[in-house]
Amino acid sequence: MKKFLFNRFDKDTLKKKVLLDTRERRVISFYRYVKIENPLEFRNLLYDSFEDLGILGRIYLANEGINAQFSIPIENVDKLRSFVDSVPELNNIYFNDAVEDKKESFIKLAIKVRKKIVADGLDDSQFDPSNVGTHLSPLEFHKAMEEEGVIVVDLRNNYESEVGHFENAILPDVGTFREELPLVEKILEKDKDKKILLYCTGGIRCEKASAYLKYKGFEKVHQLRGGIINYAKVVHDHGLKSKFKGKNFVFDDRLGERITDDVLTVCYTCGKPSDRHTNCANLGCHVLIVQCESCSESLLGCCSEECKQIVSLPEEEQKKLRQEQRKQHKYPTHHLTRKLVGK
Repeated sequence: MKKFLFNRFDKDTLKKKVLLDTRERRVISFYRYVKIENPLEFRNLLYDSFEDLGILGRIYLANEGINAQFSIPIENVDKLRSFVDSVPELNNIYFNDAVEDKKESFIKLAIKVRKKIVADGLDDSQFDPSNVGTHLSPLEFHKAMEEEGVIVVDLRNNYESEVGHFENAILPDVGTFREELPLVEKILEKDKDKKILLYCTGGIRCEKASAYLKYKGFEKVHQLRGGIINYAKVVHDHGLKSKFKGKNFVFDDRLGERITDDVLTVCYTCGKPSDRHTNCANLGCHVLIVQCESCSESLLGCCSEECKQIVSLPEEEQKKLRQEQRKQHKYPTHHLTRKLVGK
């Protein structure tokens, strides 16, 4: 029987399959910068084995390495460990367990080959990406934040940091990682001799960023091993008060893990406290916004009255409208990224 190395089901079918699967699942992420000679061949090897293990998630491969976020039935975690340790490029790779394990995190397995595992906009030939900053354990990072004169930098996008971040951290106001490094370099241009603490969701963005900053002359670059995900678990296990406040944004269907009860931002629609991320239900818009449940209900999951009117149309009319928008390169103009009420 022929085995397909890609998903063959529509979204509704995939959701039903997840709901019918009664097994408990664990959400795991891992990454590694490692030379992969043939990413496509490597991709097919992973897909074949990962599908057999019941893995659902999003995995990016490139010549420079792997970046993976996925869920797996708990009963198969040991089998996964044995498999990845049998692959030279993945041997002994660190599994970063999520703060929250939810079945709906992923509904399919997608393994994609890209030019880079993180879109950083850097020319790696200009510096040594392996010359990274000093890795700090969560407890070391927690203690280091108390040192006088230390600078903490959030290496995530603005929509991630607005709902949760470390106390007194620099929060670059950018929408993509490729925009972030030049801005961080500029912000810190007079602090090249100070101790810099970098953090991100799981640690992968800090790897490239710390190497870049060292190349640019920063002398004391440190990074949080395992990112916010690892920090939250370790601090909780040690009974410490978290210096990270709010939610940790995650790139799956959950859109966030609750770290503390602090709500740091407001609903884009009404301005009331909220850190609930959602995508506009109008697929021609689909903008990511913070929106409270009340506004989401009244707007039918949309970001505005304009989009609400569109999703109220028959599906065929919505499709025609989206096709016209693509042809004319016209998209909804009523929203701007992070245009917040009351902020």
